[in-house]
Amino acid sequence: ALRDWVAIESDSSNIQKRPELHRMMEMVAQKLRLMGGTVELVDIGEQELPDGQTITLPKVVTAQFGSDPSKHTVCVYGHVDVQPAKLEDGWATDPYNLTDISGNLYGRGTSDNKAPVLAWIHAVKAYQALSMVLPVNVKFLIEGMEETGSNGLDAMILAQRDTFLSDVDYIIISDCGWLSRRPALTYGTRGNCYFFAEVEGPKQDLHSGVYGGAVIEPMTDLIGILDTLISPSGRILIPGIQEAVAPLSDEEWKMYQDIEFDVNHFKNVTGVNHLMYNNKVDLLAHRWRYPTVSIHGIMGAFSDPGTKTVIPAKVTAKFSIRQVPDMDPATVKKQVTHYLHSVFAKRKSPNKLKVTMVIGAKPWLADTQHPLYEAGKAAIKRVFNMEPDLIREGGTIPIARTFQDVTGKSIIMMPIGGFDDGMHSQNEKMSRYNYIEGTKLFIAYLNEVAQITKTKKLKLYI
Repeated sequence: ALRDWVAIESDSSNIQKRPELHRMMEMVAQKLRLMGGTVELVDIGEQELPDGQTITLPKVVTAQFGSDPSKHTVCVYGHVDVQPAKLEDGWATDPYNLTDISGNLYGRGTSDNKAPVLAWIHAVKAYQALSMVLPVNVKFLIEGMEETGSNGLDAMILAQRDTFLSDVDYIIISDCGWLSRRPALTYGTRGNCYFFAEVEGPKQDLHSGVYGGAVIEPMTDLIGILDTLISPSGRILIPGIQEAVAPLSDEEWKMYQDIEFDVNHFKNVTGVNHLMYNNKVDLLAHRWRYPTVSIHGIMGAFSDPGTKTVIPAKVTAKFSIRQVPDMDPATVKKQVTHYLHSVFAKRKSPNKLKVTMVIGAKPWLADTQHPLYEAGKAAIKRVFNMEPDLIREGGTIPIARTFQDVTGKSIIMMPIGGFDDGMHSQNEKMSRYNYIEGTKLFIAYLNEVAQITKTKKLKLYI
């Protein structure tokens, strides 16, 4: 099943692959239909492209198994779109041909997020195969645009709040990974404010030998303002950003102390000889609960092999700020825009600067004392015979905050991906161990959630 899913190039960032993405959603829907689920393909509208044209968004798959009002209902969220991948990017194997090497299943989308979605589907299928009644009602909400910001999903969730989502008690997300070889439960993610900073100058690209020294170059301006975003030590220099961060509590500090994490191994995996911080607590805190600035690329710059003596007429930087409680995307947008324009003004350049925020995803944080997390600990103990790490995720899963804000329901993140899976990177993989034992974990977790229900009912009865 995973091989069939990985074979589909469901890259949501490439509009040329949109037919593949539509096919991927149909395949998900068909698998759930064949299991007897009540399945719908929900139209979420169109996506507007930078040139003003529109393209149809992939439909969202919803499915339901069981409708017993005496049971709790859980909604499993996942996505089946993937990051771009090409063999020439540095993959050892064809990224769209699932390859088993020494117990690892290599392919784009294995860990993020096709194998976890399939594991949840197979968890339900296991109950069916054993002719066992599901201990809870299970709903699925599977999308195809997560890797590019979940276009259209927020509106769909709002529209479905009083219908498909009305009887949902708990929401489960498995779009993340473990921190070490120890299983983990995730209780927080950072948000993401993604910016374009465009500097435009001459009406066309110019020859650097003919015009160099005579014009003020857009690239020089752009590099100059990017250099003012962050210090060499990693401190964000934009006024107001650091000041908005929620302080590290004593309880958080203790939680970080207890987490299994090897700094030297992390250093080896990343291939660097020096990190921003050398102790576990500081390193984890700055990965999870402090904001960061990352510069991702520059459009319009010459980047092909060889040489080209050109002065680009227009260049656009792409950078992001991972945000944390208590930061707000709307405020961050104003802070960044005002700051860059003020820095640019000091350069007294005749070129034009345009700053745009294209993604404004909020952070998410859960209560680890909630019964959902107690059930998660019990399920992990049952399957892996150990206590889990309670961790946060440095990346962004925007839909978690949307679910929380719109439905008011409790959410848990239950990863099965390995710490070394290489999500978004070359040679992404999911180990057979994590895939199979992860499916068992999901089966056990549904049973544990049912026990929560029984406890609550007993208390109410008494």
